[in-house]
Amino acid sequence: MASIFTKIINGEIPCYKIAENEHCLAFLDIMPRVEGHTLVVPKKEVDQLFDLSDEDYNELMKFSKRVATAIKLAVPCKRVGVAVIGLEVPHAHVHLVPLETPNDINFQKPHLNVDAERLKTIAEQIQKRFV
Repeated sequence: MASIFTKIINGEIPCYKIAENEHCLAFLDIMPRVEGHTLVVPKKEVDQLFDLSDEDYNELMKFSKRVATAIKLAVPCKRVGVAVIGLEVPHAHVHLVPLETPNDINFQKPHLNVDAERLKTIAEQIQKRFV
């Protein structure tokens, strides 16, 4: 069965898209830890990050770097943190989280409740800075 991320990639489930290329898709997490929390996924459905081929892994990391740069320019933060946990969805993915404090990337803290209009605005702000 296709993962929720594969369904997003295939357009079966909508998302707040940040950027996309032939290998990867970046979109806002709809249950973010902080505003601007973004997920970057390879288009190939592979469960665990380190099971990706070297080529796909490198593409994911290069794309994540470009997305992180755009986040840093669009969302006020000291830096953009990176986390790979992979327990919640069986599809490799990278979390890019704008950070002011180490607690901003604490996955034990509650999710923010961000309304759809705000998510759309944040996605547009990051998109404008993606190169």
